[in-house]
Amino acid sequence: MKISEIANDLTTTRAAFIEEARDHGDLFIRQPYELYSEANQETWRKLYAALEPRWHKYANGRFIDGLDQLALDPQAIPTLEDVNRFLEPLSGFQCRAVSGYVPAYVFFDCLRRREFPTTITIRSGDTLEYLPEPDIFHDLAGHVPMHTQPVFADILVRFGEVARTAAKTARAIDDPQKRIKSLESVIRAMARFFWFTVEFGLMRRPEGGICVYGSGLLSSMGEIQHAVESPEVDRYPFQLEWVVHQHFEIDRFQPLLFVIDSFEHLFAQVAELEQWVLDGRLNNVSPGAPRINEDDLQSFLEAG
Repeated sequence: MKISEIANDLTTTRAAFIEEARDHGDLFIRQPYELYSEANQETWRKLYAALEPRWHKYANGRFIDGLDQLALDPQAIPTLEDVNRFLEPLSGFQCRAVSGYVPAYVFFDCLRRREFPTTITIRSGDTLEYLPEPDIFHDLAGHVPMHTQPVFADILVRFGEVARTAAKTARAIDDPQKRIKSLESVIRAMARFFWFTVEFGLMRRPEGGICVYGSGLLSSMGEIQHAVESPEVDRYPFQLEWVVHQHFEIDRFQPLLFVIDSFEHLFAQVAELEQWVLDGRLNNVSPGAPRINEDDLQSFLEAG
């Protein structure tokens, strides 16, 4: 099927353009803006209108600053070219369109190079409340405003360096079975850390109370308020030894969240995570979610 023959629709799970890219093995792709349907654009408008007041109430101030600096259009899905025009001068980061899931090492190494793998499809209009997989609203409106902030951009780069350290450390293990077992454990620990910070992190406000900086919360109409106010959520001070052993589920509102003190505190925790990789303290973390798939494992084993 030729691209020109594909119907205009870039809805998550049913975009022919994405299926064709995957069939050809293309991970990094272009953003075919002409394929967004009016229904896709309406989904963006509804999500933005619903979340904008919630952002101003619950989001970290640096996220609000990032929104202003990116000048996202509430009425239309942005082009990555326009986003990058604002983003790169601020932090050196650029968005890079992908066709779907990015293997773990490839994803983290993109961050190290200040590239953010960005989904180009958008959720269906009947799943506005929550989507367990990323879409362009999650990536551009949830993640990227934080990427305008140099202090947060440096945290992402530092996380990419941790992944490189993990790959190098695994290569130094002679026994193949031990190498795979320890690497699976390290990848699981890194995924948990990323989940409870970059994706679902809470932060103390200087004036008291807590705010949201995690993109999974910032892009969820229902969960952003739930994370801050609901009595059904346990909120604890960030503890590295707890976070790396704590499993999570992606298809429900989170019952447990961790609160970091500041972005400087988070940067220090990423540095400590790397030291734990070097010291072998992540080689036997508790089993459970997330499951480490073969692509993730191979991406670390094959890292150059």
